[in-house]
Amino acid sequence: MRAGRSSVEEAAGRLVLGASPMLQTAGAAAGAYAAAFYLLDHEAPFFAPMSAVIALGASRGQHLRRAVEMVFGIAMGIAIADGIVLAIGTGPLQIALICVLAMAGALLLGGGSMLVTQAALSGILVATIENPAGALVPDRFFDGLMGGGVALVFSHLLFPLNPMSIVARASAPVFDQLGAALDEVAEALAAGDSDRAYNALLQARAIDDDVRRFNDALVVGYETVRLAPPRRKARNQLEIYAIAASQVDHAVRNTRVLARACIRLLRRGGPGTEGLSDAVHYLAQAVRSLNIQLEAPGLIGETRRLALIAAGRATSVMSDPDVFALGSVVGQVRSTAHDILRGSGMSAAQSLEALDEVTGMPDMPVTPPRSDDGDTKGSDRLG
Repeated sequence: MRAGRSSVEEAAGRLVLGASPMLQTAGAAAGAYAAAFYLLDHEAPFFAPMSAVIALGASRGQHLRRAVEMVFGIAMGIAIADGIVLAIGTGPLQIALICVLAMAGALLLGGGSMLVTQAALSGILVATIENPAGALVPDRFFDGLMGGGVALVFSHLLFPLNPMSIVARASAPVFDQLGAALDEVAEALAAGDSDRAYNALLQARAIDDDVRRFNDALVVGYETVRLAPPRRKARNQLEIYAIAASQVDHAVRNTRVLARACIRLLRRGGPGTEGLSDAVHYLAQAVRSLNIQLEAPGLIGETRRLALIAAGRATSVMSDPDVFALGSVVGQVRSTAHDILRGSGMSAAQSLEALDEVTGMPDMPVTPPRSDDGDTKGSDRLG
């Protein structure tokens, strides 16, 4: 009985969560039909509501330019299918050809799997629904444009997604994976295992796509606050995320350089790796704290405290006689800590002053990451 009640409650919860998107989709479909019927004077504008539903689902959370391309692509797919049906009729081979051309057009526009599938479905509908005019007329094409236009109004002006939800969802994998890569570096140092350090390097490299998606989400967020008045108040919070995004990109690059430095140190049997391991673990904690801080700014002090502990602990191992073997690793810990401090909102001067105070080594530079990170993939196994 409890299991049945739980299932009903879960289903009701899903319905409540989906109520708003469902109502928006229904409103867009109705609005598209009414616009095509009354404004374009089309008697049976079937493709207007259909295009509105397809475009609304495909354009949410997308760049405005990409959403417009999708709408035009759907309308063009309808027009192409209409032309093929008029020229060679309908049948199994014609439907196959229409599917291929519609899906190819969606791919050329950079559409995802949903848009590609919907493009094929719209082509099939065109092929199987008789054109009452019996000739090539642009009604269906304009219906498609009208439906897509109504969808854009709904998705980007009237009911835009919360830009902070988009950005927070895109940022989470970056911080999670960066923290995991730093933890792997720390474990490699603790175990004296250069292979684990190499695995950490591979993990850090894999973050680039997530960083790109984070930056894309910020662009969408800024477009949303610019176009949709109800979302304007999110601009200040977006600025905080934008600062963090620029610095976490540097932190990812510096983590790759850190992993390479650790590979060299461990393969040469370098000293002092236990203290360095603790320092890098603190870096990982600082990265995760920064992620939480973006949603709860009250934790800003914790993020900075962890980053400074990391820099201080790394610098403390420099008392080892073999300073030169450790210097590159310590320098990269300090540079990554600098990135985290900047991402928390500190200026460059404030960050350097805080690092100098905690490390007592003002002459140690913070190395800006190069665009290639010195990361020649073919030489990683050679050290």
